Amino acid sequence: MPEAFFTGLIIDELLDRLSTVKRDFTSALILGAEGRLIAEVKAKGIAVTVADPSAVRAALYHGVRVDEDRLPFPPETFDLVLVAGLLDTVADLPGALLLVRRALRPDGLFLGCMAAAPSLPTTRAAIAAADAAVGTSAARLHPQVDVASAGDLLVRAGFALPVADLDSFDLSYRDFGRLIDDLRAAAATNVLAQRHGVTRKWLSAAIASFAARADANGKVRETISLVTLTGWAPSPDQPKPAKRGSGTTSLAAALARRD
Repeated sequence: MPEAFFTGLIIDELLDRLSTVKRDFTSALILGAEGRLIAEVKAKGIAVTVADPSAVRAALYHGVRVDEDRLPFPPETFDLVLVAGLLDTVADLPGALLLVRRALRPDGLFLGCMAAAPSLPTTRAAIAAADAAVGTSAARLHPQVDVASAGDLLVRAGFALPVADLDSFDLSYRDFGRLIDDLRAAAATNVLAQRHGVTRKWLSAAIASFAARADANGKVRETISLVTLTGWAPSPDQPKPAKRGSGTTSLAAALARRD
């Protein structure tokens, strides 16, 4: 199955983060049936279980169909969980993260990457202009979590050493349709339960608004933001932060040395 452009960015982020971890893993759960990610993890000698919300995609890679917030795996089954996308559209993100943490063995690693705010600002502006042109307003993009909220959710789910960080990618498009094609290929178009159709007038207004933002070369800049989540299942062997008030050097003294 061809890899979508936006999905490729997510896979690159996950593999890059995994390459910096200096430890061995034996069994991984990959949520999001992405062929390149599966192949590269297997190439490391790791046994892989594949799961995906789509029965077709799961079957393609001999996996199982699951809902992200209803994982069927027993506690402490894997020492590595990778989630490619998916989490930005799950109905219960806190619940999904909690189930991922429970599926990890002590000191197991979770890496997830998903689209996050502030993604697609130009597209959002074009949608707003089109809504104004036809005199209606409707939710056409699902809500996205920001990096601060993502970090808080890792803590709430009980992960140790939680980290959430944001990377933004600037892209250029000559027309609105090509951007929508890329979003559709990555299953990143409207997934809201209540969807609203568009008219020709609405679409024409969106295209015109998008095109009006073109630079001298006829290209429109768009931004996609990805938040990468890192967390470990708690273990007694992990490093612990120093107790509050245990420091022996004051901040004033440290700043004075820099002067």
